[in-house]
Amino acid sequence: MKDSTTGKPLIHGETLDSLTARLAERGEKGFRAKQILEWLYKKRAAGPDEMTNLSKPLRAWLAETFEFQPTARLLTKNSSDVTGKFLLKLGDERLIETVIIRAPQEGVGQDRSRKTVCISTQVGCAYGCKFCASGLAGWKRDLQAGEIVHQLIQVCHQEDPTTPRASEELASFDNIVVMGMGEPLANYDNLLRALSILNAEWGLNFGARRITISTSGLAPQVERLADEPMGFRLAISLHGATNEVRQQIMPVNRKYPLEQLLPAAKAFSQKHGRMITLEFILIEDINDSLDQARELAKIANDLHAHVNLIPYNTVEGLPWVRPSIPRQDAFAAILRERGVSATIRREKGHDINAACGQLRLQTEKAQGIIEPEPVKGRA
Repeated sequence: MKDSTTGKPLIHGETLDSLTARLAERGEKGFRAKQILEWLYKKRAAGPDEMTNLSKPLRAWLAETFEFQPTARLLTKNSSDVTGKFLLKLGDERLIETVIIRAPQEGVGQDRSRKTVCISTQVGCAYGCKFCASGLAGWKRDLQAGEIVHQLIQVCHQEDPTTPRASEELASFDNIVVMGMGEPLANYDNLLRALSILNAEWGLNFGARRITISTSGLAPQVERLADEPMGFRLAISLHGATNEVRQQIMPVNRKYPLEQLLPAAKAFSQKHGRMITLEFILIEDINDSLDQARELAKIANDLHAHVNLIPYNTVEGLPWVRPSIPRQDAFAAILRERGVSATIRREKGHDINAACGQLRLQTEKAQGIIEPEPVKGRA
């Protein structure tokens, strides 16, 4: 878990145990690890120079040994609908995205709005979902645990000054969704290490029940996640209620068809005793038929799942079109008539290209890092 440029381990990828062990090797007492982690996560220290209750030699050793800034904010874009996006540069010059989705609460100011942070787990994606910008330039590498954690630290550095509750609660945001660039469960070990750091009392102390992991359908990893002690929430990117439709837009379905994925999702739900979410992007003339709605209702009722309908968010270079609002509403009505809990998530962040991977893709094309891809026809 080292920075690809400096060769140093990432401080935000250290656990209390691993940091204690490193400090013990140089003769430091164990309590120093807790002091350092308190500076990182409670006081949001950007580097060892701010850790004033540590000796100068220890601070110098920390600076020499660890990388404290594995991500750098290259660009910040804010939408008219109060969605925000960070374009972050990693040590090897690769780019990732982190999104803040704000939900203003009635009767209170924007500084007290509920904030959900959407984080990335990979540079690009190897799974090739036909509607997604994240994989258009292919998969480059997995993010290290410290790079995943530091996305949330970047959010804290921006949001803390304008979030009154940040001084009372440990985080200046309310929910984490692992739905950004990449397939989270394909980077399983780094993801779980990062989330355990965020969840730990010595970390951000952020409740597992407020963390949702989204997957395109890696059934074996869903089964593995079901056995984890931390009670994360699970979202399945379904996007097709039959194998025939799902395979048109989600290649992963060939390896893990619905007959394998849905039992794994049911096992997760039963072991953790909570409702899972089925994400369903509505694409005109692909998966928005009322027959698909009826099939989706059967799946949702069997899993006791909530359905999150997402009208397609336009991506440059892709041919898909979102259905009309009446068509969206008719699809949702079928689900509700059959007793399914369903919401339509109206588009947010369109004016800042908030769909996963769009801003990174545009920036890399402009910088000549990748060549533009030809527009592909429908599957």
